Amino acid sequence: MTNPNSTGLLERLFKLSENKTTFRTEVLAGITTFLTMCYIIIVNPLILSETGMDHGAVFVATCLAAAIGCLVMGIIANYPIALAPGMGLNAYFTYSVCIGMGVPWQTALAAVFVSGLVFIAISMFKIREAIVNAIPMSLKFAIGGGIGLFLALVALKNSGIIVANQATFVGLGDLKEPTVLLSLFGFFMVVVMHHFKVRGAIIISILVITGLATALGLNEFKGVVGAIPSMAPTFMQMDFEGLFTASLIGVIFVFFLVDLFDSTGTLVGVSHRAGLLKDGKLPRLKKALFADSSAIVAGAALGTSSTTPYIESSAGVAAGGRTGLTAVVVGLLFVACLFLAPLAQSVPGFATAPALLFVGVLMIQGITNIDWEDITEAVPAFLTIIFMPFAYSIADGIAMGFISYALIKLFTGKAKTVPYMVWIIALLWVLKFAMYGG
Repeated sequence: MTNPNSTGLLERLFKLSENKTTFRTEVLAGITTFLTMCYIIIVNPLILSETGMDHGAVFVATCLAAAIGCLVMGIIANYPIALAPGMGLNAYFTYSVCIGMGVPWQTALAAVFVSGLVFIAISMFKIREAIVNAIPMSLKFAIGGGIGLFLALVALKNSGIIVANQATFVGLGDLKEPTVLLSLFGFFMVVVMHHFKVRGAIIISILVITGLATALGLNEFKGVVGAIPSMAPTFMQMDFEGLFTASLIGVIFVFFLVDLFDSTGTLVGVSHRAGLLKDGKLPRLKKALFADSSAIVAGAALGTSSTTPYIESSAGVAAGGRTGLTAVVVGLLFVACLFLAPLAQSVPGFATAPALLFVGVLMIQGITNIDWEDITEAVPAFLTIIFMPFAYSIADGIAMGFISYALIKLFTGKAKTVPYMVWIIALLWVLKFAMYGG
């Protein structure tokens, strides 16, 4: 049977017939992917607004950065992979950089912008492959797992399940509090729906908890559809003055490093599931990385933290998505969300906590791939994982992982097995701590 789009623009752009797919399949796949990741338009503004950023402006920036990333990925790279501001990176932006280090959000946006430019530069050459291949697998998996625990701590704190305790630093909150109970209910709702493969489990949970909170008088509902908020409070508000200090160069490095691993892992993982790898490699890799890095730069200019490919794209692939048309559909749906600002502003923090906690579950699963039998691999991985939540800093976790990896290998006679890139990164962190402390 002849594909009805075989002579059309869509066929020329996305090669539907060549990829054995149809317009209808790609649209359904795009809708599926969107439902699994659209929670970000609610969660991201809530997290970044804690830095003092305008909630409405961040909401618009989130929608547009996601749309730009998806459209570039779909049209230029022709992959069914959607992008949006990343979980973990937004938490690092808010809680580690702005709140923890006291860096103004305008300067933090400048750091994101520069990390995007660096990403564009290295994507044009073989530097990306050199960095990714040089980092030990144990540290790669540990960084993802540590970010998962960091997100879990943020979620438990925001929901009131875990609270500050003068004697023990942290302790269990009041489980009788309605908001705590709603958060717990929301988390288990996500888990059950995910088990039964319900599309949009996270966004359904957020909306249900918001509805229940509103009905119980615990939350003010501001409506569903409304005017698009102004972008003026965050648009082109980056402040580059004082950005290139040792501490902020470290911030740029972490933005860059985390997105590097996140984007590469997601691109390869989703493409493998879609059967798009050729001889184990990803064709058009430079174009895919360009989509990621250009979305980072555009997002920072608009007013949001780093944009990255979403592993949730695998849901669309499972639904049959094989071309960039899937990503384009996701991008257009993010544009349509611009009119949902009142709904996003109606969601309380305790309603998004279950989403953060569940994403933490998904991110920590990679630590099962760490070689826990080799103590020289296990200890640096362990330190990476635990320092992120306990020091409340993704950067410090990465630093401890690299430094301990180099030192342990050195003192166990395995220095020659350490890639030169690990020595360089470890040394840079040592110098940073020596000059500026923690």
